[in-house]
Amino acid sequence: MLEILKTLAPEMDVAELVADAPLRKQIDLDSMDWLNVLAAIHERLGVDIPETDYGKLATLDSIVVYLAEKLSAGAQG
Repeated sequence: MLEILKTLAPEMDVAELVADAPLRKQIDLDSMDWLNVLAAIHERLGVDIPETDYGKLATLDSIVVYLAEKLSAGAQG
């Protein structure tokens, strides 16, 4: 996940990220940049993220939990 963010926001300092704080505000992503993050997640990890789930992906922690659940469900299916 951090690699994806670093690709789209190279000026970001990973060490300064707060895992449970709103991610878009921390790295100053507008809505188009955020869609690029979601597209990159899909491309790299093969995880489909429906628009109805976007609200679940506010923080780095919530993204990791969401992806872990999706990847685990995919491995079981």
